[in-house]
Amino acid sequence: MRLPHALLCIIGLLTLLSATVHSQWDPDNGQWGKSDPDHLRVMSWNVQDSICSSSSRKKEQLGDWHALVCIVASLRPDVLILQETGDNSGNGTGSGVDSIAELTTTIDLFLHGGNDPFEGGTVTSYVQKYAPDYDLPYVFVSSSHDGYNRNIILSRYPFADINGDGKSTISDIPFISPDEWAPGGNGGIRGFMFAELDLPDDIYEGDTVIANSHLKAGGGSDDHADRVRAAQNVGYYIYYLYAGGGTGTPDPNNKIADNPQATQILTATTPVIFGGDFNEDEQRNGSTVGPADWLVRGGGLGGSNGTDRDTTDSRYDTATEYFSGSRTTQSSSKLDYIAAWDSNAPFAREFLFLSSAVPTGKHPPELYNYPTPSNPNPALASNTASDHRPVIVDFILPTQIDSPPGEFALLTPADGQTDIDTTPTLYWEPASGASTYGLLLADNPGLSSPIIDLSGLAGTSFTVADGLLDASTTYYWGVIASNDIGDTDSTPYPASFTTRDLPPPGDFALLSPGNGTTDVDRESLFNWQNATDAETYTLTIATDAGLNNAVLEVTDLTESEYQVSGSTLSPCTSYYWGVTAFNAVGQTDSTPHPAQFETEGIADFSGNGTIDTIDFLLFLNLWNFGDPSADVNLDGTINTLDFLFYLNAFNAGC
Repeated sequence: MRLPHALLCIIGLLTLLSATVHSQWDPDNGQWGKSDPDHLRVMSWNVQDSICSSSSRKKEQLGDWHALVCIVASLRPDVLILQETGDNSGNGTGSGVDSIAELTTTIDLFLHGGNDPFEGGTVTSYVQKYAPDYDLPYVFVSSSHDGYNRNIILSRYPFADINGDGKSTISDIPFISPDEWAPGGNGGIRGFMFAELDLPDDIYEGDTVIANSHLKAGGGSDDHADRVRAAQNVGYYIYYLYAGGGTGTPDPNNKIADNPQATQILTATTPVIFGGDFNEDEQRNGSTVGPADWLVRGGGLGGSNGTDRDTTDSRYDTATEYFSGSRTTQSSSKLDYIAAWDSNAPFAREFLFLSSAVPTGKHPPELYNYPTPSNPNPALASNTASDHRPVIVDFILPTQIDSPPGEFALLTPADGQTDIDTTPTLYWEPASGASTYGLLLADNPGLSSPIIDLSGLAGTSFTVADGLLDASTTYYWGVIASNDIGDTDSTPYPASFTTRDLPPPGDFALLSPGNGTTDVDRESLFNWQNATDAETYTLTIATDAGLNNAVLEVTDLTESEYQVSGSTLSPCTSYYWGVTAFNAVGQTDSTPHPAQFETEGIADFSGNGTIDTIDFLLFLNLWNFGDPSADVNLDGTINTLDFLFYLNAFNAGC
């Protein structure tokens, strides 16, 4: 039945109001908010010239401006960093780049609407129209530009000087003199802007620094070199100005032309978060190190000269689109990134947003009526807004601990998941305010008599050691987040998973003696490869290829070798051997099955390659004296049987 248009609008409005009140992270049910209100959501987006003063599309219609508005209203970042703004020529509606004042006014129209002083009329599409309780009142438009566009930082929180240099915002880093990995210079063609944010003291223990850039485009070697040079300088700036290079003093090498100079490094609870369009896909560089890597690794991958405050490497996102799993942010590449000091700003969640990949009914409510209530098609929004996909990261910042840790979810294995390896790695979300985690794993939902009972875990994952879990078994696990105030159980608590069925033993090969080997010692060590999932082995040595006429069969071996001793094997004889691996499910024969070998002769006692009287006399002499080498039948004693055994071999020429 086709519902009346008015009724559709009412349903959409009710859904919007409901989502506003109960906003959380549940994309499967159309909820795209933060799972914890204290998380800091940062969103980076190259908007492809869609925001500029001359745009004639500031209306509720199928167009780039309106699509941007609806998506920002849907995702509600606490900090929004934009690239490619202010380009009137690129927008196709004017010429030149907007001034700072023009672009600041344009951003005000984007957020709050009003009369358009540039194009006339009233702006009918603006963020607060769709998210009336949401705002980004603090706006910093960069003075750096390339003649076409500028970068912008928008914030829910005010800008304030937090490192004592008298500045809360800069449009580009000051000049860096060459030092360590930094070649010297500035932050690239469009600058690398920074803003210091004063976070609410009643919620957060520290503040934060936000950085944004649009590095040089192009696929040439000069373009890559420009991006890398800028990233190396900026990484140096972050590490030495804000973190002091591990010394506790800003710019300890006196290489940063900061004027006035910073008087203090950031506190241990104040992270630096930096992102933008870096114009290079690190996964597709091969062995080439690109700008995102340089920004986080500093002097080298790993080690103690990364750009994080604790001197380790910072981290950039690995965000993917929730439903499709795609990592690309522009065409088939990932060019856009958000990175941070993950030592004090761990990633709670990271994702890309692409409306065309979202199934019907799962879009944020603010997108339901895009482009117009009379003709809604929210799937069109992202590709209309820009050729880039926004990157969104929710950060866990150090908070004032006055309550137990926040809610958090178990991630993998998912609740009820089957076919899980017996050595799984268990993952869970970080819980805001958590100091440590405890982990319980048992074979019952009450988690009694646990197989694993750990406390004091600092990370959010744990790998189960081999041998603890059985195949084809259901297990239950839960995590408890703790701090000085109390504990919070995971959601769910517990979750279950079932290990995969045990397969028959895997393929394995015979090693020694090899197939076709001759002159094999009659007391050889027989060995073979370990077979995956094998519990025991059976070794068979026979005189026929079918292994029916066995001279030796040893069962229930638990090692992949066996020492043959005594008189089991005769000299100058062709034998066949094979091994079968067993477990509770089945059995697997070795490759080959069997292998053939021939034992050594014993008559050539002198070892000169011929069998003659000298050999007989030599044996007889040793036999008379009871020499151990005269025990040719390998029964442990030297007697007439050895003489007869040798005589038989001598006559046979073996």
